[in-house]
Amino acid sequence: MTCLCVPALVLATCAVPATPTGLHKPTGLLVDGHQLSTSGTRGKAVAARAGMSGMDGGRREQEAAGDDGSVPRTGSDDANGDAPAPPPPEPEPAVAPDAVINLELGDPTMYEAFWREAGQRAEVVIPGWWGTSYFSDAGSRPCWFLEPELEREVRRVHRLVGNAAADDGYHLVVGNGATQLFQAALYALSPAGADRPVGVVSAAPYYSSYPPQTDLLLSGYYRWAGDANALDDGGDGHHIELVCSPNNPDGAVREATLSGNGKAVHDLVYYWPQYAPIAGAAAHDVMLFTMSKITGHAGARLGWALVKDRGVAEKMVYFVDRSSIGVSKDSQLRAAKILAVVSDAYYDDDGETRLRIFDFARRRMAERWGRLRAAVAASGGAFSLPEETTGHCNFTKQTVAAYPALAWLRCEKEGVEDCAEFLRGHKIVARGGEQFGGDARCARVNMLDRDAVFDVLIHRISSL
Repeated sequence: MTCLCVPALVLATCAVPATPTGLHKPTGLLVDGHQLSTSGTRGKAVAARAGMSGMDGGRREQEAAGDDGSVPRTGSDDANGDAPAPPPPEPEPAVAPDAVINLELGDPTMYEAFWREAGQRAEVVIPGWWGTSYFSDAGSRPCWFLEPELEREVRRVHRLVGNAAADDGYHLVVGNGATQLFQAALYALSPAGADRPVGVVSAAPYYSSYPPQTDLLLSGYYRWAGDANALDDGGDGHHIELVCSPNNPDGAVREATLSGNGKAVHDLVYYWPQYAPIAGAAAHDVMLFTMSKITGHAGARLGWALVKDRGVAEKMVYFVDRSSIGVSKDSQLRAAKILAVVSDAYYDDDGETRLRIFDFARRRMAERWGRLRAAVAASGGAFSLPEETTGHCNFTKQTVAAYPALAWLRCEKEGVEDCAEFLRGHKIVARGGEQFGGDARCARVNMLDRDAVFDVLIHRISSL
């Protein structure tokens, strides 16, 4: 039998001993040497609980062996002790001084360095027989494909950071990234029986993917209606407002602008302490988060929504069910393990401080923003950036500056009307401001790329 060994960055294979004929086959999962049995109805599978911290302050649970009495093994060892060691991490790729650097997308490869350091602590071993059922052991939860271990670790990390009221009666819906959950929320919040699609709006500058994502399905329930600040009815009609805070692209803290019969979806994917002060636990009706922004695992394609109303949560689950029949169990298990590593570093008394991801990322962001502001200052007025903001952070217990994951760069150079085009002429690919409902003299630049790419960016901005 084969299994998949999934570290934070490296994939490997290993062998699992077969279960002798006549014995009960364990239906658990090997994680950090623990094999768990499961129970439940309708063939639901339970993911591994071992190696992941519980909800009681972070101590790892001591789980017993499988139902067949087998002795647990380590996640990286073969049954015979001869499993190959995972390959060493590859060095960060070099960037030629004259290369085109693409900073248009928010690709979070800055986090690779952290997860290389974490090594096998973030590994997950997945036996080949596990995950054959569509169903998870969701119990009475609305989201029938949500793995319990992921739910536990999601609520735990929110409790650690204090950025969302995750335990106050909220239902958790998992999706294939925040993008799918965004669509699911629009579907769930659209009024039934309306004679025309409900308008979807967001205050400019808004996330550039909101318009195409809204209209992609040509839905009869909702349609993109533009800038929330430019509505003819002043916001008193039936609308769904998308509130991104901290905002993509400019990092501003946002609140809903509409009144009357409007509903809101709060996109809080950047509301983590490495990017912004945590002012309090958000408690909105629908809140979206994603792995890519908290840990950098964009390729996992996994996000979650915290939803106050059960009926709305059930409609969102229906949308995910109909569009993708759930969410990969492998991705959920990997995400649960990664989030457990994140929380363990802060909860455990003997946790290694070097594995505290919020500390790591905040140091990196502070250093990068300092260098970018210095480069802009050295450009002789060719560029400008939004003013730096500060606030008290409940997580760090300090007054800290905001360090957005994206830079909203404005070109002040005389005669330049299109900042993205100007940057492209200097081999920097950024996303133009008009795509955000804003000024073409602005461009969005990713601040989360690898160090080598960021170094080239700073050199070029300084020389302009």
